[in-house]
Amino acid sequence: MTDTAVVPRTPLTLLGTGAMGTALARAWLAAGHEVTVWNRTPARAEPLAAEGATVAVSAAEAVAANRLVIVCLLDDASVGEALDQTDLTGRDLVNLTTGTPGDGRTRAAWAEARGARFLDGGIMAVPPMIGIADSGGYVFYSGSPELFEEHRATLSVPAGTRYVGADPGFAALHDVALLSAMSGMFAGIAHAFALIRPEDIAPKDFAPLLAEWLTAMAPAVHQSAERLQTGDYTKGVVSNLAMQVAGNATLLRTAEEQRVGPELLTPYMELMERRLAQGHGEEDGTGMIELLDLRAR
Repeated sequence: MTDTAVVPRTPLTLLGTGAMGTALARAWLAAGHEVTVWNRTPARAEPLAAEGATVAVSAAEAVAANRLVIVCLLDDASVGEALDQTDLTGRDLVNLTTGTPGDGRTRAAWAEARGARFLDGGIMAVPPMIGIADSGGYVFYSGSPELFEEHRATLSVPAGTRYVGADPGFAALHDVALLSAMSGMFAGIAHAFALIRPEDIAPKDFAPLLAEWLTAMAPAVHQSAERLQTGDYTKGVVSNLAMQVAGNATLLRTAEEQRVGPELLTPYMELMERRLAQGHGEEDGTGMIELLDLRAR
């Protein structure tokens, strides 16, 4: 006979059983964790009972059930409403509710004043990616490093983990920064498809070309980072700002010819023109970041 080590599974409480909360709960249950759940609308938590979860009748009861308390609610206000009447003394509070960096910092101070350790999280995944190996989904965490290390294994069950610092606002900041970049990309994708829409060009045939082009442009992220680090926006520039501004006229004329509104392009083009007018024509576009910095105004 041989002894088989049993890896302990941390019991946990999950507040919020919407689409994301339910996916998180199912991942922990499948991994053998005891999970207590609560939802403001009790019926939404009941399906998890059939899968082994304990359904609490109140947020206070759910919080009292376990030291590790994970929150995945609609917004920061709903977090406060759910937890205001609970005893957080000695609890490890992990907030996976989408919010701003300011929300994370304020909520951390609020939790610590009530005797809890705190981690804020930013989920970089959609519910179908949760609990799926190699899905690419992960969660940013920031706040107490001791709390993160203690619960790293448990937090890694639904998705990968990326700890980004002790500042509790950093998880949300990383989350929103990536989502903002994604929004800009989607704006470009929408404009591109709008341009071809009037023609005899199948979107499904155009899509691979668009995906390949965006992939080819992705290394610009690293180039911009290096230029921001050094402060030199001209080193290794192939297509400078003056050339890009001149080329914008063609993009706008094409949109007009195709009867496509330019609203998704013009705000960025206006920034380019402002930077060029300041005498930075030999730079690439990285210097426009300075125009966005309200601290410099």
